[in-house]
This record gives sequence, C-alpha cells and structure tokens, in this order.
Amino acid sequence: MKKTILSQAYQHPLISEPELQWIIDAHREVCFKKGEILFGHGQILNEYLILGNGLVRSFTYDFNGEDITTDFFCDGQVVIEVLSLFQRIPLQENLQALTDCKGWLIDYDTFQRLFHSIPGLTEWGRLWMTSKLFQFKQKSIDMITLSAKERYVQLIEERPLVIQNAPLKQIASYLGITDTSLSRIRKDIS
Repeated sequence: MKKTILSQAYQHPLISEPELQWIIDAHREVCFKKGEILFGHGQILNEYLILGNGLVRSFTYDFNGEDITTDFFCDGQVVIEVLSLFQRIPLQENLQALTDCKGWLIDYDTFQRLFHSIPGLTEWGRLWMTSKLFQFKQKSIDMITLSAKERYVQLIEERPLVIQNAPLKQIASYLGITDTSLSRIRKDIS
C-alpha cells in the first residue's frame, strides 16, 4: 500500500524508479485516531503527511471564536500547511483527523535534501504548488460566483468522502454558510 500511494502522490515523468524509491524510503508510517490533532495551531511544521486513507480537515477560529473549516484532505493527498513548513512560521490552523487515518510522514530536512538532489522532485514540487495555488484561487472565485447549493453539489461530486464523514457543521463552515442553510439545501436536493 505504501509504495502504491506514494508512487501516485509523487508521480512525475522526471522522477526515475530509483529516485522514487529513495523518496518512498524517506517516509515513515503513522496512524492517527479520529479526533486527534495531527499538527496544532502555533506549532512550526517540521514534516508533512501523505494521507494513505482517512479524512483530515484544517480549521481555525474566527474573530468570534467560531470553529471554521478551511479545507479537507482525502486519501492520497498531501496534508501540509505550506507557510509553516517552508517559511518556518507557526501554524495558523489546526489539522485534525476526522476518521482514523494512516499515512506516511517525511521530515523537512530529509525533504529538502531530496528536493535539492532530485531534479524531478523539484519539478514535481513546482507543479504541486502551482496546482494548490490554482485550487485556492478557484475556491475563492467559487465562493463569489456559485450559489451555496452549487458549491455543495460540487463538493458531493468532487469529494464524496467529505460528505460521508464530516459533520454537517464543518461542511457548512467550509462552504461559508450556516448549518441551517446546509440543512435546507440537503432537503431540497433529496
């Protein structure tokens, strides 16, 4: 399972088989229980996770102290807070397991060593970061141009694991709506 998930996560034509094996060997297996905080607010991230299975969310608190979900991470995704890891600043969010999770961690120093010695990993990192920037930009645009119902339907289609495992309150905060509005939308759809 480890080799399959990590091979998919680091898929890039410039990464050779031996290089891919070095990358895979640099990860260590970890498991998290449902509800566990993987990385907490104020911590400086020294590693990131490739999620093998499970569901993780990132969240923070707004000015009223309300818990707001900022993202969800599903099977095969990189669970990371980029600013903390690469800028070496404290996390502004918490990353929490919403289900029991299994994955593989790679520490910052090891990643840096591999990143600077494997040209294909460097290119993979650029493409991954570009993809993340696009996703965040698209989410911002969707919040303005799509109705709450359209955003919910999009979430159902693109990330069914979230719908199956995340509490409605967390889904609602991620969509930028109240849980009462989400309940109405769900009723309209069914």
